[in-house]
Amino acid sequence: MSDLFLETERPAVERALRAAFGTAELDTAVPMTGGLSGAKVLKIRVGGIAYLLRIETARDAFRDPARSYACMKIAADGLLAPRLRHADAESGVAIMDFIDERSLSLDYHGAREDLIVEAAQAARALHAGPVFPALVDYLDGMDALIGRFQARGLVAPGATAELFERYGLLRSGYRTAPGDLVASHNDLNPRNILYDGARLWFVDWESAFLADRYVDLSCLANLFAHTQAEEDLLLATYFGRADEEKRARLYLMRQVNHLFYGLVMADGVAAATPSAPNLEGPSLAQVHDALTFGDFELGSDEGRMTYIKARLAQALAGLRSPRFKAALAAVQT
Repeated sequence: MSDLFLETERPAVERALRAAFGTAELDTAVPMTGGLSGAKVLKIRVGGIAYLLRIETARDAFRDPARSYACMKIAADGLLAPRLRHADAESGVAIMDFIDERSLSLDYHGAREDLIVEAAQAARALHAGPVFPALVDYLDGMDALIGRFQARGLVAPGATAELFERYGLLRSGYRTAPGDLVASHNDLNPRNILYDGARLWFVDWESAFLADRYVDLSCLANLFAHTQAEEDLLLATYFGRADEEKRARLYLMRQVNHLFYGLVMADGVAAATPSAPNLEGPSLAQVHDALTFGDFELGSDEGRMTYIKARLAQALAGLRSPRFKAALAAVQT
């Protein structure tokens, strides 16, 4: 057994390997980096074939392998996630097929429009499948994140006062439409959408639970839909048509999505980091461009703070837009 595993992890890993492959012998085991969940992830080879082994290292009311593994199995059975070879919630060890990832920005086989269509189709298939376990109302969860962020004091209260005031208007006016609670991944960021040269896969299901369908759609829109035409293509592919209410719901949830990623990133910043006096800095588009070309590092507190401010500033800009008031009115009629 590889010395990459702690003594406390080895029995569960051995049981998982025997359950999946009939042997605990590994050809190789190589740690993988890049995720923010805190899980230990390794690329392993058994019998010359590559797999991914994941060990959950932290548990709380949110990080619950029983729920996330149930969601992952549903997605894998629907061919939206890699094939699941073993998953034991009690030990927190899962083994799945390894996806030999290609770059979406450099290697995708089609145009941006083709990527939008494929992503929307994948989300539609996920949402049309068996429902996921419930956890919390998504916006109630956002309230908890905001409270935790404000308690951390990473950004001066005056710099976010308008942002949270305007978000409060959205919070009080937005209600999930009947039928819109679906099996939702809830974290379709670039690390969690893999491309193997032929198709997309969704991975990392620790944030998955029953939620508003626009949570996933907003993730995809903020990643890939840079114009109104592209946003309409996403909606038309998913729903069959784009109308005023659908555009309004997507617009509002896109601002929630920006806020969400800013708040979540704050959990990875050291407590001793000096408080930022304002939200000034590179725009979100500039940060994303730098990430694409490897010119930006999210692993440092400085990089994370830059990203946090960019996300919060983007959310504030969206909530200041005249479109915000019109969108909020459209979902309340």
